[in-house]
Amino acid sequence: MLRIYVREQDSLAPHDVDVRADFAAPLPSGAIVWVDLHNPTPEEDRYIERFVGVSIPTREEMQEIEVSSRLYSEDGGEFMTIAALAHLDDEPIVTPITFVLKGTILVTVRYAEPRPFSTFAARAQRPGATACGNGEQIMLSLLEALIDRIADVMERVGGKIDAISQTVFRDANRGARDRAGDFRDVLVNIGREGDLLSIVRESLVSMMRLLTYHTAISEDAGKRAIKEARQRVRSIQRDVASLTDHATYLSNKITFLLDATLGLINLEQNQIIKIFSIASVCLMPPTLVASIYGMNFRHMPELDWTFGYPLAIALMGAVGLAPFVYFRRKGWL
Repeated sequence: MLRIYVREQDSLAPHDVDVRADFAAPLPSGAIVWVDLHNPTPEEDRYIERFVGVSIPTREEMQEIEVSSRLYSEDGGEFMTIAALAHLDDEPIVTPITFVLKGTILVTVRYAEPRPFSTFAARAQRPGATACGNGEQIMLSLLEALIDRIADVMERVGGKIDAISQTVFRDANRGARDRAGDFRDVLVNIGREGDLLSIVRESLVSMMRLLTYHTAISEDAGKRAIKEARQRVRSIQRDVASLTDHATYLSNKITFLLDATLGLINLEQNQIIKIFSIASVCLMPPTLVASIYGMNFRHMPELDWTFGYPLAIALMGAVGLAPFVYFRRKGWL
């Protein structure tokens, strides 16, 4: 889908363009500042390439992991690709989004629908709601929207981690049978939140690289950036740095909870093994007594006693109870 935004005073007006194979689709009149390519077709790519004068990267090129393929300049335009987050309310994914800045025009290429894009587009259509005078302002506004979304996600992750911590450390005296189901759920939740934090950190790192590259390119080119734009870039960099530190803190807490959970599981298993070990030790002396009187020798005096059988039973009970009493006094039970 190809959508072109035209600046109208202090707001943006969207225009959907239907591109055919003959490239006959007319451009909307007015000052075009943002071209949004969502799952673009080859015809739409070539159409925008002719209009902007740059080569639009393919999906495979956007997914390259080396920095030189994500951040570069070509044909007078800045090509900057970040790892953005999408579908955060169900199954979070990482999707590449490319920002192409050439002059006052911003071209975005994406193959997913992150909520901040639709949120910003709706807000930008209201007069005076956000800065959208040129492509750089729109890119910074989109980055701010993406960062706000990440901050909301991290707040939610922090709340879930606190809930997991309470589950791990509450009611420590409950039996292993009652806690086994909790431990399974805890491990699943820890893994889920850990995966989410890993992709959040990946996204934040890519944003920081984009901002650093964009600032360096602007200075090398001798551009006199607007003071407000530079302040916004520094503000976004501080936000990204603080969120990265917070993500690191949450990751460390996740690691601690994982270690604590595995330790508690080991303690529960050791407790079960200890019970079986003590039970086997307590049963060994009675087994010895029963084995002795179960031998088939002709001359065994106790076999002729009237109270031989009760005596053997009492003896087995006594020798079985003695280890139990000993273990209790030692504090092993």
